[in-house]
Amino acid sequence: MYRYDEYDQRLVDERVAQFSDQTRRYLAGELSEDEFRPLRLQNGLYIQRHAPMLRIAVPYGLFSSAQLRKLAHIARHYDRGYGHFTTRQNIQFNWPALEKVPEILAQLATVQMHAIQTSGNCIRNITSDPYAGVAADELIDPRPWCEILRQWSSFHPEFAHLPRKFKFAVNGAEEDRAVIQAHDIGLDVVKNAAGEVGFRVLVGGGLGRTPIIGEEIAAFVPWQHIVTYCESILRVYNLHGRRDNKYKARIKILVKALGIEEFRRQVEAEWTFHKDGPSTLTAAEVARVAAHFVDPAYETLPATDVGYASLLAENKPFAAWVKRNVRAHKVPGYASVTVSLKKTGVPPGDITESQMDLLADLADAYSYGEVRATHQQNLVLADVRQSDLFKVWQTLRDAGLATPNIGLLTDIISCPGGDYCGLANAKSIPIANAIQERFDNLDYLYDIGEIELNISGCMNACGHHHVGHIGVLGVDKNGEEWYQVTIGGDQGNKAAIGKVIGPSFAAHEMPDVVTRLIETYLANRHEDERFVDTVRRIGIEPFKAHVYGNRQTEKKVAHA
Repeated sequence: MYRYDEYDQRLVDERVAQFSDQTRRYLAGELSEDEFRPLRLQNGLYIQRHAPMLRIAVPYGLFSSAQLRKLAHIARHYDRGYGHFTTRQNIQFNWPALEKVPEILAQLATVQMHAIQTSGNCIRNITSDPYAGVAADELIDPRPWCEILRQWSSFHPEFAHLPRKFKFAVNGAEEDRAVIQAHDIGLDVVKNAAGEVGFRVLVGGGLGRTPIIGEEIAAFVPWQHIVTYCESILRVYNLHGRRDNKYKARIKILVKALGIEEFRRQVEAEWTFHKDGPSTLTAAEVARVAAHFVDPAYETLPATDVGYASLLAENKPFAAWVKRNVRAHKVPGYASVTVSLKKTGVPPGDITESQMDLLADLADAYSYGEVRATHQQNLVLADVRQSDLFKVWQTLRDAGLATPNIGLLTDIISCPGGDYCGLANAKSIPIANAIQERFDNLDYLYDIGEIELNISGCMNACGHHHVGHIGVLGVDKNGEEWYQVTIGGDQGNKAAIGKVIGPSFAAHEMPDVVTRLIETYLANRHEDERFVDTVRRIGIEPFKAHVYGNRQTEKKVAHA
């Protein structure tokens, strides 16, 4: 993984010193709240419902065992013993004391971490495929390109005060595991017919109040020019993006207003000034960054370990975990393990300080000291030998981290919601927990098969509810919490925005609503058909009829 050079370290150390003084002046009354707000946001610090919330950057979801141990230390000594992984592959702490935040940032700097640009109207953390570099279906490793974009966008003065936040995602595999179509700029690393590397560029995607799937603005931008091309997109956005209405300020609104053809024309016109300019990439620069992402010293192993195969046949719980939580690896004899942070009764994405330490130990012992975060709020040990999988499973199981539910109904994406977030209209975690409890039966979950259920506590859509096969959105109605349900959303290669099925529901109704959606699916599915494919085939009406049938009857009786 990328290691800081002296310039990276100096930037982070100087930022720690700056924010320490800014916090001191604020606490001393020398800076007003209005003056301090942009400063704290630029350092990842929100003021939430109960306490400050600190969001720490995990570039493209990749971090080391030493960094994970530092996060455990912070959770133990500066928070309440846990952290929360987010859909941007970052981690948040919900209870730090404001006066201790500079100290936390100083601790993070010792392991090459920071919270810079994790909030504010700037380019946010760049996300990517959590299986980058090891995926069997990978075409081009996206990590060096993510790191180049990270270095370009960090502290970029021209893009420090954009009309609104700006999000990149980069994918390099056949399957899009970075949700590039739901980002302000989505990049697919590809090769053209001549075998040259470049980027398919999507623009204007995003969730939130106005969910939009991004459109292709360029089918192929040669790798040398990807930074200048992205700069041109951002300059057009910076010039025309609305600053009078934050709900109309994202680039997706601008692209929609202009139309993709006119937006493309303006970007191409802007690009004529920058193409071949100082930001043009060279082979030497790409090689310098790519050298940080060379393969570890993999052993030459048989494609299938005999002992592993034997344990799979003998141990049903282990086999179930392997089926759901273990993925194929590009190197024979290795596998990637997805560590579930979705045990029933635990808020999705939460992990304790002791679990972080344990995972760091496992990473050192079995996965070359690296850990990855997924946008589904799980973690990954990317390089585990097949022969070690049983020991890894036993350790994870004993720590409550081996729930075999990846890709199933209880693998819920959920924002922190009204329990923590000051922007939320409704709670998310209790809804997730209630649904997990209702479906806490692995045999039934396996029968249901692959399905994604995403929950957001407000229109900002941090829980990505729009692209969940089942999406749940918390809404406020006259001071009461209600939940709107969408179905048919999808991420990946066939990304789609879900459709609202009808009036919203009270919190206590949500497990029944999901149950009826599943019953409709099971009654109508073809063999091996996923929930979302059944929705596409038969539409949402049968689901609406089953979900609202009794409810409408009850209302008629009540009003008779």
